[in-house]
Amino acid sequence: MTVGQTTAGRTTTGLTLAGVTLRLGDGDAEVTALDDVSFSAAPGELVAVVGPSGSGKSSLLAVAGGLISPDSGEVRIDGTDLTTASRRDLARYRREQVGFVFQSGNLIPALTAIDQLRFALKVAGRPAVAGRTPEQLLDRVGMGARARHRPHQLSGGERQRVGIARALVSRPSVLLVDEPTAALDRARSREIVALLAEETHEHGVATVMVTHDHDVLGACDRVLEMVDGKLSEVSAVS
Repeated sequence: MTVGQTTAGRTTTGLTLAGVTLRLGDGDAEVTALDDVSFSAAPGELVAVVGPSGSGKSSLLAVAGGLISPDSGEVRIDGTDLTTASRRDLARYRREQVGFVFQSGNLIPALTAIDQLRFALKVAGRPAVAGRTPEQLLDRVGMGARARHRPHQLSGGERQRVGIARALVSRPSVLLVDEPTAALDRARSREIVALLAEETHEHGVATVMVTHDHDVLGACDRVLEMVDGKLSEVSAVS
């Protein structure tokens, strides 16, 4: 793990959650989605989070990326506490420093695959760089031949791969990935997670990946388990 690494021209220190609690619902229906969760992902580290459905994994990603504010605790990206940031600063951090890969792909319906990536660069205010252009990243996820297709012309797995390329193109310091292999076959799953690991290590990204796919955990630096809103380290992966 490397602290103070430079990513896309800026010094990064990764992602840290400290004492984070999140409650959802009201009254008798209230549940504790995150229960005093503390962990960190350093620059250049790929952290996998496993656990049963409904255990709080998606809530963890939403809080880590500033999409939901926790009831208590701190969420820090590169040393800045997102829980105390203004709405404007929070939007800027999400736009410039956090890459999201949603399970559904979450693509813009009117844009082609290549334009999804170009738009992400425009929103982040960054130029494309050699080796990580929209065209090159689509090729790396096996979508180069489908670059001119819109989301409704793509399968679920193809949309997911475009979503991964889109998250990588703006060179985020923190990458949050929700079930990247859910719609992929075993061979493609391993390729995609190997790509995430390569991008994480080579470019100093702090990556947190939620997954049910234990076949890909060998590519991860650490594995955490979420059960009933509590997070713990997995000492060994079978």
